[in-house]
This record gives sequence, C-alpha cells and structure tokens, in this order.
Amino acid sequence: MMLRARILFARVGVIGVVSALLLIAGLAVIAWLEQVAKALEQRQELAVQSAALPKAVPKLDVPAGDDNTAQFYRALGERRYAGEQIKTMFALASKAGLVLSKGEYREAFDPNAKVWTYQVTLPVRGGYGAIWAFALQSLQAIPFASLDDIGFHRDAIGDPDVEARLRFTVYLRDRPAGEDR
Repeated sequence: MMLRARILFARVGVIGVVSALLLIAGLAVIAWLEQVAKALEQRQELAVQSAALPKAVPKLDVPAGDDNTAQFYRALGERRYAGEQIKTMFALASKAGLVLSKGEYREAFDPNAKVWTYQVTLPVRGGYGAIWAFALQSLQAIPFASLDDIGFHRDAIGDPDVEARLRFTVYLRDRPAGEDR
C-alpha cells in the first residue's frame, strides 16, 4: 500500500497532491456554504410564517387599580380551551418543519392556587434552530404556558436533525375572567 502511494506521489508530484487537497477543501467549503444558506432560508421562512400565524390568545388589558391576584387569574387560559392550545402547538411544529411524535398529556389541579395545569410532553425531530424557534413561538402564542424542560439528542455528530423532548405546562382557570373566585 505504501509502495503504491509513493509511486502515485512520484507520478503526480507535489503540485498535483496540493491541487487535489485544495480541490477537496474547496468542495467541502461549498457543501458547508450550501447548508448554511439552506438553514438561513429556513429561518427566514419560519419568521415569515410566524408573523402570519393568528395569535391564539389576545393580549390582556388589565384595568388599573386591580390587585395582582386578579391580574394573575385573568392572565390564565380557560380550561375548556386546553385542546385549542395543543392544536396551536401542533400547528407551530408543523410550520417549523418538525416531525412531531405522539405527545403525552397530563391534567392536574392545584387546590391551593385554584389553578389547573395541563402538562404537555412533545417529542420532536428536526433542525436545532427550528426546535428553538418552535419553543419560543409556542410561548408567544400561549402566554400562560411555560417551557419546563427541553432535552436534545443527536444520533451522530454529522446528523443535521436533532431529537428533542419538550415539556410545557399550560396554566388554566375553570371560570372566565371577571367571575368571583
């Protein structure tokens, strides 16, 4: 094997070897630039799509003079619309180009705070940037949600797709705002 390499080097010469290495390096840079351009294009597409998304929940106007507790309960979502919040998350994941596996959902009631929580765990697969964009867009679209946990896993270093597990909690009230508690 070494003999063949020496014979090839003798035939091609130093200039030929350097030229071949420069050609390989140039091709690698071109491939990398194409991936960067594609990622930027996807990011711009996501920004345009998120701007066009209807807001799931209107911004809350809290009259001056109300106490913090009343403001807190007004800021919560309504329990009867919990399914709509999940649909919003699925729509945002789809628009981000993510593959969304079947999620896990758990509802609980905190008797001290008189608040319902809806915990949603979503396994997704896609680009790292798209996953973060999805998480941030979900929090913007559902202001009474929190991102409690996010974990990433990549099968191989060169794999462009990442598997992530996101855990959101959606905080809900039973009655519409304005009714006495």
